[in-house]
Formats: sequence, structure tokens, C-alpha cells
Amino acid sequence: MFDRAIVAIALTAGDDHRLVYVNDAFRDLFGDRPLGLPAREVFTEPGAERFVATLDAVLADGTARQVTAPRTLSCPDSGTAHRHFVYSSSPAGTLHALGTPHGSAILTIAVDTTAELHSALEAERLSVERLQALRRYEALMAAAAQMVWLVHPDGTADELVPGWEAFTGRTFPGAVGIGWLDVVHPQDRGQLATRWADAVRDLPTTFEHVFRIRGKDGGYRHVRARAVPIVRNGGPAEWIGTTTDIEDQWRNRLRERLLARAGAVTEAERAEDAFAALAATLVPDLTDVCAVFVLREPDAAGGAVVATRIASVARPGLPPLPPINRQTFTLGERAGKAVSDRTPITLEFADGNVPGGSIPEISARWLRAARATSVTLLPIVVDGAVVALAATADCEGAPPPGPADIELQHEVLQRAQAPLRQALALQRARHSAVVLQRAMLTTPPRVGGADLAARYRPGNRNAEVGGDWYDAFTLPDGALAMTIGDVAGHDLAAATTMGQLRAMLRSIAYIRPHGHTPADTLRELDTAAEGLGVGSFATAVHARLTRHGADGYWEVEWSNAGHPPPVLVPVTGPPRLLTAEDADVPLSVDPRRPRVTHRDPIGPGETLLLYTDGLVEVPGEHLGRGIARLCEAAAEARHRPLADLCEHLASGVADLRDDIALIAFRPTPPTPGRPS
Repeated sequence: MFDRAIVAIALTAGDDHRLVYVNDAFRDLFGDRPLGLPAREVFTEPGAERFVATLDAVLADGTARQVTAPRTLSCPDSGTAHRHFVYSSSPAGTLHALGTPHGSAILTIAVDTTAELHSALEAERLSVERLQALRRYEALMAAAAQMVWLVHPDGTADELVPGWEAFTGRTFPGAVGIGWLDVVHPQDRGQLATRWADAVRDLPTTFEHVFRIRGKDGGYRHVRARAVPIVRNGGPAEWIGTTTDIEDQWRNRLRERLLARAGAVTEAERAEDAFAALAATLVPDLTDVCAVFVLREPDAAGGAVVATRIASVARPGLPPLPPINRQTFTLGERAGKAVSDRTPITLEFADGNVPGGSIPEISARWLRAARATSVTLLPIVVDGAVVALAATADCEGAPPPGPADIELQHEVLQRAQAPLRQALALQRARHSAVVLQRAMLTTPPRVGGADLAARYRPGNRNAEVGGDWYDAFTLPDGALAMTIGDVAGHDLAAATTMGQLRAMLRSIAYIRPHGHTPADTLRELDTAAEGLGVGSFATAVHARLTRHGADGYWEVEWSNAGHPPPVLVPVTGPPRLLTAEDADVPLSVDPRRPRVTHRDPIGPGETLLLYTDGLVEVPGEHLGRGIARLCEAAAEARHRPLADLCEHLASGVADLRDDIALIAFRPTPPTPGRPS
């Protein structure tokens, strides 16, 4: 009956408890044990003496014994290192009745509890680990200065790990949205409220948002809020989350990013571009708007500061900034103090109420429209001198910047000292070069019976001067000479060659007026330039204009050495290009080749335009398209005064990459009753 039982059974008999029977379950639990031997010889492992003592006690008083505390058995040969069991021993009568000589018997039943004990121990271990993890988490939250909060489905909130009052100086609000948004930065409130409403509706796996909170000291610090929803039985979700102060790491990352961006200003070629790029590094991360004013006298101090606004940048959403028109402003006493002390100064005011006289009126009007609350004046020092003043502003009710913000703004502006030095040096050199070149371009003479006007505009290059020139002068016989020319290159050598060719052409044309055609003048210029070693690839149009009779008509004789064709704009009708079937070659190509003079009449009110290719040439585009645009623009503005027409045509080039030289001639109608 016991052989196939699921519990281990053993039968011992006699005073020495000889083992007379074991079943299969016993062998599985304890292994093979020899029958017929006393229990002390059969069970020899550590602790077995307690089992023998139990058998002695049962034999002595005939009372069953139960051992419910788990016993452990080493099992090195089995799949587990230890086996655990409980057992009971009961009197089983005498074996004489069964025909055996062993005497009183004891029946022992053992139950394997290894799996149950392991499960209990594992559960206990996990419970301990969870408790330790919870305590560690609570300690970590406290060490990391995180606020931990719980939002219930009805919108009420509890603070699980306190910190709100210590951070803000206010008691923790009992509901989301009540008391929270009051301490959030005004520019962050709308986005925070929208993000939270979207999260409550859509239940993302994680909600995370960075915004600014006003601390108990009145300043704002960046915090990161993270939360996860907890949904039970499909009902409204609870949210558990943390709020962490990340101001220091946010500011360090911002500082690195802004300083890297300030370094990129090195690539700017013009001072305007350098200062505009510098202003853009501050917007919108540190301020809402930044304008830069270049001082007329570097390191100006001791009174009003005279400066020119050279750049301005504002974040999206603010009113349009006033145009940059290089007007000069007097910036006022506070700006003068910022320059003389070389220290930032902040002007605070209530929601756009800019104090009068502190800043230029055009800027004050914009600040009122943008509801500005402060203006910070930051001197920009280059090579030991204050060369510019940056003005930053916080708008639309935003609080004034804190000391850390002002310090970082100033640091970023000063970090770009090297590129600003380069840009300012280029600007000064370019200004000197342009002054030199314009000194060579004399004012056109006054001519009876006609108007003359000219314009010169340098291209948007570094400190380069070019080889473009125009000229007009009266010849001894009363005729008018007009020239437009362009020497190849954009450097000092080109400008020098231009000056030499211009002077040589003037001399040749002036001393040989009688019977000397424009083609003769260009041919002799070409020969002289080659012989004197002045030769350089150049193009030119030289014209001689003479008046015929009292009806206001003039005749133009012209010769073109590879230059864009002159344009004749009639009083009505489309403009006409003065061209020839066989164009003459440019200068310094072949002085021996013949050149041709052409003749065209010019009536009263008609306009003759001579220009360089900077007015019409666009890289990658056929030159004819640019000339067609010039003709169209000239036709539309043909009735303007001649000076206005030239200004209109020269300023109409959006991307001024090359120099522009332009000279125009227009006969005036004769006055009735007045001798010409």
C-alpha cells in the first residue's frame, strides 16, 4: 500500500530503530538507505541525531511526534543543492504480530517542502528589495531636490516629496492650474497650459516640459516637469510626476551654445553683417530683441553718446522693427554712463512706459508697441575701446533680466571681439578706399542746353576698390566728352590702372579736339597704354556730344571698346541700344586693330545712359536679361529729373555684388523767346 504513496514513508523497529522498510518517495527524497541497520548507522548526515532522538521519544512513551519546522538535507548529486522537508513519527505496534523478531515499530512520514520554502523565501526577498528600493528612491528624491506630486482624477493634487514652498515661497496648491500658473514665467504659461491639457486628453506614455518658475527670491529658474499617467479600469487617470530645478545645467548648455554661435560671426565680411549675427545669438534665448549702435567716436564718454543703429533682431511675434537706415541718434545720459563705466545698465519700466529722453524716440515708439518692461545697455569693447552699444529688451510683460542673464549677454557680446575687430578694420579700410576712388570721379560739368548726372556705388565686398569709372568734361571747341569704363579686377592694382587710363584718355581727348573722333581717342589710348606698360584688360565707351542749332538737338559720336552698349531712352516708346554689327575689341587686346565711330542724334528730353556691368550683370544669368531690365526700369522712370533717374536705377540693384558707375545725358528743350 505504501510503495507508490506520494509522501516518503519509512518503518523502523526495535530499540535501535533498525530500518526495515522505505518506499519509492523516500528513496527520491533521501536516496537509497540500507535496510536492516540501526537508524544511527543509516542516517549519518549532520542533524540526523535529532531524528533518532525523536524516534527514541516515540518509542519511550508511545506518543506520536510532529516536526513542522523545515529540516534541510544536503543533496549535492541532485538538481538542487538542498532539499527541505517536515515529518512525523508514530507508534506502529509490534512486528511480532507480523512474524518478525524486531519488536516495537515506528512509522515515519516525511513531506518534501523544498518548493514551498523556496517560494516563501523568494517572496520575502522581493519584499525586502522593494522596501529597500522605495527607501532609496525617497532618499534620492530628497537628495536631488525634486518635488514629487500626485494629481488625482478630479484635478486635486498632493505633494508626496515636499519642495514647492521651499522653492517658490508659497504653499503647495491643492489643484492643478490654481496657484501654479501664477509663478510660471508669463511667456511660458500659455504653452504649459496647452501641453498639460493635451496630455490629459490624449494620455501619452510620458509628459515632459521645461519652463520657468519664479523663486522665492523673485528671480526665475528653469525646471523640468515629468509625469506618467496611471489608468485603472478605464477610468480617469491619475498622474504622478516630479519637478526638478535644472537652471544650472540649462544655463551651462545655453552658454556653450551661444558662445559657439558668437564664434561663427568670424565669417561676416561687413561690419553690418557681423553685428547682426552677434545680435542674433542673443535672440530669443536670452532676450526678445537686440539692437546694436556703432559709436561715432570709439570710447565716447562724458555726455551724450552719438551712434548709428547698424543692426537689430527681434523674436517672432513682436511688431516689425524700424528699418535700418543708418540714421544717427543721440542715445542719452544713461547710455553715456554705460559707455564710460563699461558696465551694463538696465532701465526698468512698467509695460511699455518708456521714460522720455532715455533712448531715441523711434526706438521708444517700438518698445511701447511691444509692451517692453526693460532695456539693458551693454557696451561692446574691442581692443580696449568701446566701439558699440548693444540694447536688449524684454517685451510683452516679461520680467526684466536677472543678473545671471545680463552677465551671460555681456559675455557673449565680448566673446565676438576678434571677428568684430576684423569687420571694423575692413569697414574702415573699405571706407578709405571708396573715398580714394570717388576722389578720382569728378562732378560732371554744367552744360548749357543739357543736364548731366552721375552715380557711383561700391559693391558689397570687403576692403576692395574696383576699376569702374565715369568721366565728363568740356572740350576746347565747346563739345562735351563723356566716358564710362571698367578695368578688370577688384583691387588696388585695378583702381590704379583705372586712374592712369582715365587721366591718359582725358589728355588725349582734350588736346586733339578738331577732327579727332572717339575711335581715334580710344585707339591712341590703347597704343599709349601698351607702350607705357599701363596695359590691363579694360572696356570703355567714349563719346563726343555736340549741339546742333537752336532746336535742342544734339549729336553723339561714340566708340565702344567691348563695353555694354549705351542706352538711349526716347521721350516716348521703347529704349534703344546703341550697338554696331561689328563690335570693337576691349582695350589692351590689339592696339593695331581699327576702331569705328558711330553717330546718333539725341532730341530734347531724350536720355543717354552710359553704365558699367555691375548695374546689369547677375551671376549665372545672360547679360542681355540684365540690360533688358535696365531698359524697362529706365522707361518707367524716364520723366523723372535726371539725378533722380540715376539714383533710382543705381538703388534698384537688390544684391549689389559689383561696383556700379553710371552717367546720364539729357538735352533740355529750348526756352521759347530766349536765344540759345
